[in-house]
Amino acid sequence: MTTTTTTPPTAAVKSSRPARHVVLTILRRPASATAVAFIALLVFLAIAGPLVSPHDPEAQNLGNRFAELSWTHLLGTDEFGRDVASRIIQASRIAVIAPLISVGVALLIGLPLGLWAGLRRGVVDAVAGRLADTILSLPALVGALAIVAVLGPGLVNAMLAVGIIFAPGLFRVVRGATLAVAEETFVDSAVAIGSSTRRTLWVHILPNIAAPLLVQVTILMGVALLAEASLSFIGLGVQPPDASWGSMLKAAYTNQFHSPFSVVPSGIAMVLTVLAFNTIGDSIRDAVGLRRRT
Repeated sequence: MTTTTTTPPTAAVKSSRPARHVVLTILRRPASATAVAFIALLVFLAIAGPLVSPHDPEAQNLGNRFAELSWTHLLGTDEFGRDVASRIIQASRIAVIAPLISVGVALLIGLPLGLWAGLRRGVVDAVAGRLADTILSLPALVGALAIVAVLGPGLVNAMLAVGIIFAPGLFRVVRGATLAVAEETFVDSAVAIGSSTRRTLWVHILPNIAAPLLVQVTILMGVALLAEASLSFIGLGVQPPDASWGSMLKAAYTNQFHSPFSVVPSGIAMVLTVLAFNTIGDSIRDAVGLRRRT
């Protein structure tokens, strides 16, 4: 599990063009439009899963273990005779919730610290910077395992651990972008007319670092999904009977000699989801880059 950071801009991202320009640029590209549609479908399945699942995802039928693909079981059945397609749909809820938890925790920690350190610097910048360096020097998965060992297994605890590991990288991105924007004249003018530190950060600086922040968050969503799958694969994430693509992949790997195809559905689901998040992030970065060049 590795965290990906994007290089902060060397100049302010302030532009006279509306955010709608970026959205339209993304939707006009076939790859990014497809990625957005895929994520929308994933969210729909996460919400409406029980209504669209062909079978009860937790219903066992030991007499129908490792059933082959058929119209009754589109993706076959697992070692307990449960419908794989229904469990893939059930696991989509975890695929949406897990990244939201971990990236949300990272934002709660890294965003305010990065904004404050970039504008005010001083002791907060020095302490937070050294702490970020310390955490980033550790292998990400090892750090997450250490935190889960303290908090205990489970989806929420695992994603809290991942969020803590993500926070230093997000802090660095926010701090670097804030440093660039803080040098702009409009920030000096706001401070000169009496704008408080809080107002300067949230009204004048945050909107102008939204582009690199959004790119980073989008990419971290895909990384968080892989992190959740990795922790569930080794039994520290989602606990039975709940379905996770990582735990499904673990079960399929264990029984691959009985059903070689069983590793494919959950593996493809993870690959497509991570690819969709990365494609959206790359498209946002390219769209913002085009705006800065115009």
